[in-house]
Amino acid sequence: MLEYIQKLLLIKPSSLGDIVHSLAFVNTLKENFPSIKIHWIVSNGFEDILTKHPLIDRVIVINKDKWKSFKNLDFTIKEFSTLKKQLKKESYDIAVDLQGLLRSGIITWLSKAPIRVGFKEARELSHIFYNKKVSVSIDKHAVLRYLEVARFLGCRVNSVKFPLPHVKIPEWLEEFENFVVIIPSARWQSKNWPVSYFVELIKMLPYNFLIIGTKFDETRASEIEKYSEGKAKSVAGKTSLKDLISLLNKSLFVITPDTGTMHLAVACGKNVVAIFGPTKAERTGPFGNGHLIIQSETSCSPCFKKSCSNLKCMESITPEMVYNKIVNWRRQ
Repeated sequence: MLEYIQKLLLIKPSSLGDIVHSLAFVNTLKENFPSIKIHWIVSNGFEDILTKHPLIDRVIVINKDKWKSFKNLDFTIKEFSTLKKQLKKESYDIAVDLQGLLRSGIITWLSKAPIRVGFKEARELSHIFYNKKVSVSIDKHAVLRYLEVARFLGCRVNSVKFPLPHVKIPEWLEEFENFVVIIPSARWQSKNWPVSYFVELIKMLPYNFLIIGTKFDETRASEIEKYSEGKAKSVAGKTSLKDLISLLNKSLFVITPDTGTMHLAVACGKNVVAIFGPTKAERTGPFGNGHLIIQSETSCSPCFKKSCSNLKCMESITPEMVYNKIVNWRRQ
């Protein structure tokens, strides 16, 4: 299908983990069709990971978070109108929606591309905007789902890679050596491992630690730092996405719940210790080999609930359990 295609629009605004996974799709496209131009629509806040990327010819930034509120309706209408004009000028040959939500479906349609591709199982009726639909089980890992779309377009998948832009190491990071990264929390309240558990684990392990995250994570990160007896330092809320890439590149390994930054760590070539409770590692776990995945064995796991009054799935994974698994894993 792509043999005579010159320009492709990729719609994948968020989130961080999904954007990282989509890099495997882009890499496969470029391996098979090196001359194809790829433009990517991304939500503001994530553009750093795509700007000046060697495989991406243009990054179009949208403010999708404002679209969620009815009070921003005027802004949303104006942005859609501006976006429609931008896309019309580009004359795309094909638009591919890897997001699969109503707004991304509408953007696919606004592109006016003669070929509009998306998942048959896409949510919020977004599939009505596609004229080519790919059926892939939602139980497959996200990376494998995206690569099925690449195969549908005529690509041969020779390898799975998540190429990242080249980054410069910030000066403040140069003083840190031989550290393990802690990601203290996830967007879903139900995915969070208790702060006290992180503190206990840090005290048991023979490493120094850097705690990363957004401003959203600052409170939990500061609390972990406070009780870690000097073994952990928080830089949560103080790093850009490109800083995070540098930091992850330099780390020994990463300890994390199910988060988007976990997937960025994998793209940086790091092995991760991933703690799973309400979600399923087969769907959203770290892709590839060499990772330590600890899945809760409680009867209610996985429930896929974003919040829960009873966090027994995460609390059942004790610091002692994680410590013992890490020790055995590091010996291998």
